[in-house]
Amino acid sequence: MKNGYFVSGIGTNVGKTFVSAGLMLATRAQYFKPVQTGAPENLDRETVRGLTGLPESRFLPEIKTFKAPLSPHRAAMLEGQEIRVSGIALPQVQGPLVVEGAGGLLVPLNSSETMLDLIVSFGLPVVLVSTDYLGSINHTLLSLRCLQQEGVAVAGLVFTGRSFEDNAQAIARFAGEVPVWPRLPHLELPYSKGLLDWAQELQKVLPPSN
Repeated sequence: MKNGYFVSGIGTNVGKTFVSAGLMLATRAQYFKPVQTGAPENLDRETVRGLTGLPESRFLPEIKTFKAPLSPHRAAMLEGQEIRVSGIALPQVQGPLVVEGAGGLLVPLNSSETMLDLIVSFGLPVVLVSTDYLGSINHTLLSLRCLQQEGVAVAGLVFTGRSFEDNAQAIARFAGEVPVWPRLPHLELPYSKGLLDWAQELQKVLPPSN
């Protein structure tokens, strides 16, 4: 198994970028977001850099960036471009790599490929980010089943935000043997303090090699 993680979520705005930042602090990893929409105003690379305070050398440039804050396939279409999984290679780096996806697993990249196809091509274990809202149980379990059907290893499931334990318990019960990592709580300013605390908790459950 390759050294690193692909951070995906059950949807948009569930906390993938915060989880990616915490993982960087916990693993001394480099960061890579292959496809970014809403650029250049909303680069997640810059957000993670600000959250972690890590040097610019730890952050790799995007492969594809698009101006419109839309699904990658639509944002690319508006600029007369097309994203192809075959055109996005996993960077060769020393040490672990944290890769952040865009949206959820089945976000389209083009007319026939999704973010899940990119995940499969990279071969990294997935960290699935979930948060509590009405419907999140269904969305989380569907995402896990989707990964399992494609043979993608799930390194951990992370719940973010305020806790609704009934939801977490139901998901854990139906998810089977998927590891549940420490919850990333709702963060208050300064975010860096809460992220560092979470990263230290995360180090207790991560494999030694990371």
